[in-house]
Amino acid sequence: MKALTIGDLTARIPIIQGGMGVGISLSGLASAVAKEGGIGVISAAGLGLLYKKLSPNYTEAGNLGLIEEIRKTRDKMRETRGVIGVNIMVALSDFAELVKTSISEKVDIIFSGAGLPLDLPSFLKKDSVTKLVPIVSSPRAVRIICEKWKTNYDYLPDAVVLEGPKAGGHLGYKENQLEDERFSLEELLPQVVHEVSLFEQKYHKSIPVIAAGGIYTGEDILRIMELGASGVQLGSRFVTTTECDASDTFKNSYIEAHEGDIEIIKSPVGMPGRAIHSSFLEKVKAGVKQPKNCPYNCIKTCDISTSPYCIVMALYNACRGNFENGYAFAGTNAFKAKRIMTVKETFMELLDEWKSSMKK
Repeated sequence: MKALTIGDLTARIPIIQGGMGVGISLSGLASAVAKEGGIGVISAAGLGLLYKKLSPNYTEAGNLGLIEEIRKTRDKMRETRGVIGVNIMVALSDFAELVKTSISEKVDIIFSGAGLPLDLPSFLKKDSVTKLVPIVSSPRAVRIICEKWKTNYDYLPDAVVLEGPKAGGHLGYKENQLEDERFSLEELLPQVVHEVSLFEQKYHKSIPVIAAGGIYTGEDILRIMELGASGVQLGSRFVTTTECDASDTFKNSYIEAHEGDIEIIKSPVGMPGRAIHSSFLEKVKAGVKQPKNCPYNCIKTCDISTSPYCIVMALYNACRGNFENGYAFAGTNAFKAKRIMTVKETFMELLDEWKSSMKK
C-alpha cells in the first residue's frame, strides 16, 4: 500500500481508524493503530461523562478528559513516530472548546463531521500545527466547505473524508438514500475526487481524499483505492481488537451479531444511524420514553422534550457492556467479525487480504 501524506504528515499505511464514541476509540486503540503505521483517532464524544470525576461541569470535564487522552496516547507511543487525530462532531455542544483544546495540545489532525465544520479554520493560531480534515457525504458538501474556508480564512482542507452510507454511527444521508446506488460510496467517490481536484489545481495544494463506510477487508481497500481514494477509514474492523477501549461485552456484541441484527435507527441527534439491535432499542421502538431531564446538553440538535432517550448515556452504557440501557453503533459489515485479535494482527490480516486481491 502506498503511504498517505497529509501536509507534512505521513502515515506509512493509508489506513485511518475511525473515531468512535462514546469511549470506544480512546488512547488504547489510537496509540496501537498509530504504532502500526496507520492514523489513530481519539473520539471526543462524551468525554465529559467518562471524565466526570475531573469536574462537575460537563464541558470542562470533557476538555480535561481530552487532554488526558491525547497525552496518554503519546505516552503509550513513546519513541514511535505515529500520527494521531481527534474526531470532533460539529453537532457537539462543546465543539468549539474541544477544537481549541486539540489545537493547543498540538494534535496532528482534527477530523470533523456530523454537520459542516464551516468555521473550523477560525480556531487556528499562527503557530498551530494541527491539520483540518472535514468529513463529508457529497461533492456539494466538499465544494461548500472549500469555498467557505478559502473565502473566509484563506485555508483549504488538508484532506477530506468521504463517508458513505454503509458506515456505522450517525449518517449524513436521508433514510431513503441509504440503499440508493446513486449515493453509494463507489458512485460518490469519483465525484468527490473530481471536485477536490478542481481546488487542488486552482490553488496548487494537495488534498487527499479518504474513503469510509462499509470498508472492512483488504480487498475492499484495494477496490476503493482503485476508484481514486488516497486512503481509507475503518471503524468496525478495529472494534474487535484487544486494544479497543470498549468493554469485552461491547466487542462480543459485534462477534455475536448476524447480518440481520444491524439496523437503521433514528437518533435524537436528528440523523439516521446504524447500530446493532438490542433490548434497549426494542424499548425505544415500543415508545418507552427514557429521559426525564437533560443533565449534559451534549448535542446541539437534541430536544429533551421529544427525544426518546439520552444518546450520550445510551452509548456510554453500551461501551461498559450494559445493553439493557444502551446500544452499539456499527458499520454494515460489523457482523463479519469472528474473534478478538490485536491491532498488529488486524493490520497483518488486512495487508494479506490486500496482497491476495492484488494477485487476483
